Amino acid sequence: MILSQLLNYVAVLFFCVSRASSLDTFIAAVYEHAVILPNATLVPVSPEEALAVMNRNLDLLEGAVTSASKQGAHIIVTPEDGIYGFNFTRESIYPYLEDIPDPQVNWIPCNNPDRFGHTPVQQRLSCLAKDNSIYIVANIGDKKSCNASDPQCPPDGRYQYNTDVVFDSKGKLVARYHKQNLFLNEDQFNAPKEPEVVTFNTTFGKFGIFTCFDILFHDPAVTLVRDSRVDTILFPTAWMNVLPHLSAIEFHSAWAMGMKVNFLASNLHYPLKKMTGSGIYAPDSPRVFHYDMKTEEGKLLLAQLDSHPHPTPVVNWTSYASGVEAHSMGNQEFTGTVFFDEFTFLELKEIGGNYTVCQRDLCCHLSYKMSEKRSDEVYALGAFDGLHTVEGSYYLQICTLLKCKTTDLHTCGDSVETASTRFEMFSLSGTFGTQYVFPEVLLSEIQLAPGEFQVSSDGRLFSLKPTSGPVLTVTLFGRLYEKDSAPNALSDLTTQALRRNIAISCSKVLKNNAS
Repeated sequence: MILSQLLNYVAVLFFCVSRASSLDTFIAAVYEHAVILPNATLVPVSPEEALAVMNRNLDLLEGAVTSASKQGAHIIVTPEDGIYGFNFTRESIYPYLEDIPDPQVNWIPCNNPDRFGHTPVQQRLSCLAKDNSIYIVANIGDKKSCNASDPQCPPDGRYQYNTDVVFDSKGKLVARYHKQNLFLNEDQFNAPKEPEVVTFNTTFGKFGIFTCFDILFHDPAVTLVRDSRVDTILFPTAWMNVLPHLSAIEFHSAWAMGMKVNFLASNLHYPLKKMTGSGIYAPDSPRVFHYDMKTEEGKLLLAQLDSHPHPTPVVNWTSYASGVEAHSMGNQEFTGTVFFDEFTFLELKEIGGNYTVCQRDLCCHLSYKMSEKRSDEVYALGAFDGLHTVEGSYYLQICTLLKCKTTDLHTCGDSVETASTRFEMFSLSGTFGTQYVFPEVLLSEIQLAPGEFQVSSDGRLFSLKPTSGPVLTVTLFGRLYEKDSAPNALSDLTTQALRRNIAISCSKVLKNNAS
């Protein structure tokens, strides 16, 4: 009896101490880093030359970490490829890689740097975290030896992984994540055999981590939120902006809202490749964001977030739209291409009204009122329900109100960055076949609209006030993950050849967008 009472007392005491030491809010930081690239990325260099490049980038990251710590930040996220850059071959990336152990080994590299071989980058990151009493999230390369006993072992006898690491405020390695969904030109890396679902707990919430292209797929991104129930996602990225629907700040803030989590996105700053756009996003609204195509300077962002975001009502994304009667628009519909996908469009010819456009199983409904109907601008309502197969294979359902590039309807869906038309109100909904829908509102000059719109429990994305700036797009971006696999899968060799050809096509599109 006495033992039982004692155990109960200890349990209550532990609970009280845990609650007392936990934080209701925390200060998050992300750093958009203007990466210093090696002089040569396609030919191998010596380990000393590789380390010199990495230390130059780490010098800049150290300044951001120190500044964030002085401003009270608990955690800072730095970008994918932020320590050594990009555009490597499998052989040329090798001198930049380190052996990164499983965090279960309980290792503080700053205190014991030689425990797992030569690990100067991990040592420096660990010491930075320890000296500044801050969690640091960084992206580096991991190498793991293998041999013929592993049938999947690459011919050079090693796996190479695009890897995120997290060091806690004492310098301890607490998380390691190998990127699952590699982008087109990441042939220098291997994907892990199974998606890794990586989480860690802190006094200011539970965190999960994934990288860049991962965000468009179910694993591990959705699994972290749905099954692991993390509070905050850490997101190092090297994101190339693609308008109208996949600019960094636009899509990342929409993902945070759609998945109801905090989201810390740190992008590279490299305008020549359309890389910019970082932010700290809460489920209800962006807290701070940065988009800058004009300068070559990095940017540190800080904001306060709830450690455990407040629960919000579940959204039934088809509830409202399924009850709207779709009126025939005759032969007024036309097709247009948005990032290689053929949308069905309907021109908004009046200053206000109600419009419906359908494609396959998706019908999109829009109610709107413009501040004025300009003769030099055209807006359209578009729908897409299909498999996107360019830089990856993923099934989309999209309802979008967007500005066309010119008054020529053939330009509806082209990249456009400026507009002049403000909207007094809008309400957009669709008959989505998925619960995973991400609401986007993007204004002229690539700006977000915090606090200007809301999502209702019956699936409407609607304005709360007249828009503060001219509108580029209002979009519901839906993902049907279960339809991602094409019925007739290509062979590995065919897929690799296709990926190379598509990479060239995508590069041309991005180059055209930049001009």
